[in-house]
This record gives sequence, structure tokens and C-alpha cells, in this order.
Amino acid sequence: MFAPAASPDGYAQAIATRLLTRDPFGQWLGLELSEVRLGHCSLYFRVRPDMLNGFGALHGGVAFAAAESAFALACHTHGRQSVSLTATMDYLETGRLGDILLVDAREEILKEKVSTYLLRLTNQHGTLLALFKGTAYRTRHEL
Repeated sequence: MFAPAASPDGYAQAIATRLLTRDPFGQWLGLELSEVRLGHCSLYFRVRPDMLNGFGALHGGVAFAAAESAFALACHTHGRQSVSLTATMDYLETGRLGDILLVDAREEILKEKVSTYLLRLTNQHGTLLALFKGTAYRTRHEL
């Protein structure tokens, strides 16, 4: 259980920070928090050689995993454990070695049992690489 922070956004930041520090896969990806508030999380990471596919482009699984991580953190900013129901991703452009990618998750719908988030994956030039949509089931378990 998290101690109450000075503000709801402070509480959201504390949750995201704690969850990300306990996430070995997110650490392997090199995910860093950019911005967190209720219903919103932005992460960034640098594309490394071990993240590339056989064509020298960012592997789609890495892009999806980074988006799924931002989705999960945004879901949990309200202090209730959530689990993914569905997630889809449209790949529009590719990331390249050395790119710094930003994954921005924004809450679109928050209901008692379900929430939906839209995410944008962009590079350091602002080029849109992918769009992600995730829907989560909100459990009754408080963080």
C-alpha cells in the first residue's frame, strides 16, 4: 500500500516510480519516466543494438512492450490494480539504432471496472512510429 502523497498526481507519480523500479523487463528496456499524472504516463528509452530485428530496424515486440509498460503504469495511477483485457498496435514507421523513443499513454475512458488508453510512440524528431490502444479491467485491489 502506498502512503498518500501531497496531491493525486504526486500519488500517481509515486505509484509509477515504485512499479517501474520493480520491473526487471522495463529496466532491461531502459524505460525512464518522463511525466506521470492521473490517467497519464510518458516513458522514453534509447534504441540499442539488441533491440533491432534482422533488417536493422526496431523489433516490433520491443515497441509493443514499451507501449504496454506505459499503458500499465497509466492504468495504475488511480491506485487500483488493473490487468490488460485487449491491446492492439498499428506500426506506422520504424525506429532506428540510437533513436530516443517516447511512449505517451493517455486515458480516454475510466469506468468502475474498465478503462481505455490511447498511446503514441514517437521518435526524437516527433515522427509518429506507432499507435496503441489498450483496455484494462480494474480490479478491486488497492495498491
